[in-house]
Amino acid sequence: MTSLNLTLQGADLLTPEGLQIRGELAFGAGVILAEPQGRAVDLSGYLVLPGIIDPHGDGFERHLAPRRGAMKQMAEGVVAVEAELAANGMTTAVLAQFYSWEGGLRSPDYAGQVFEAVAQVRGDLVTDLVPQLRFETHMLDDYARLPSLISQWGLSYIVFNDHLPHDRLAQGKKPPRLTGQALKAGRNPDKHFEMLLEMHRRNAEVPAALETLCSQLRASGLRIGSHDDQTAIDRATWRARGAEISEFPETQEAAEAARAGRDHIILGAPNVVRGGSHKGNASALDLIAMGLCDALASDYHYPSPRRAALMLARSGVLDLTTAWGLVSSGPARLLGMSDRGDFTPGKRADMVILDKSSERVAATLSGGRVSYMSGEVATRFMG
Repeated sequence: MTSLNLTLQGADLLTPEGLQIRGELAFGAGVILAEPQGRAVDLSGYLVLPGIIDPHGDGFERHLAPRRGAMKQMAEGVVAVEAELAANGMTTAVLAQFYSWEGGLRSPDYAGQVFEAVAQVRGDLVTDLVPQLRFETHMLDDYARLPSLISQWGLSYIVFNDHLPHDRLAQGKKPPRLTGQALKAGRNPDKHFEMLLEMHRRNAEVPAALETLCSQLRASGLRIGSHDDQTAIDRATWRARGAEISEFPETQEAAEAARAGRDHIILGAPNVVRGGSHKGNASALDLIAMGLCDALASDYHYPSPRRAALMLARSGVLDLTTAWGLVSSGPARLLGMSDRGDFTPGKRADMVILDKSSERVAATLSGGRVSYMSGEVATRFMG
């Protein structure tokens, strides 16, 4: 697919130096250009911003498995995912897929199906999709084969989490909703409970196993992150293993430890939009105000990064350049993507065009190619 060669004029433009009123932006061959080229497009009344880079999201699940058992054409689901991402201004998106004892949509077999479906169609899509593996730390029996699976799936990013209900298991008590979870995973509830107890019993084996595994993964060049850090010790432990990304730290203590260690901090955009965590964890708004955030992620809701960044700017918590950086240049840095994130000449022509009055997405371009366009702005581009 050929990228466009255009000069956008008349829109308010967010440059690396700040907001330029009625500015001009040229792009061609998929990158931002320093001088006007090609046909001019009048975008008066619009706001042109760097494309949104989502560093973590699992909202794609409803497209891949819209109903239980309805997963026969997963590649078509990935195409639908891209359409939603583009309609929400995203030009690069990390798809966070579980590999978990929880089974069902989080099972190892299902993870393989997801990664294979993404690989099958990603070359035909405009939005840049980055698959991420979310691995449950207590699946010790899977450690030996994990590096080869990661290589087979072509992954570059892994995040570790632990969702075992350790407090209940330490008391020998069944966790809430155990029966429903077991049946969803296709397991007998009693066997499911015994599996959880056995993983909990092997808790002491996990740290050493993680040291070895993370060392292997680092050697192969993988980007590593931790999920839901709760304490400064948690963060220091993960940093020592090579996990320099802290996804959704649950406390101010963990976030401050990440900042002190120069780690990257990802917070949830829905937390900002809602005004707080739905789980009662640290408020993303408070952490952002304290400078404890490098990137905002969609988490489970793709419209939230755009809304959160604009809310932060509108409320005066941050200026627009800094606020939008949390969904563009910030995620680009933590993902090691130096070719995108702002409108510096030579970088990818990734952009989202918003209607100034409604702040809704009018168009999205990734690498100079249109991934979404609707309404009046389409008429202007078509001339």
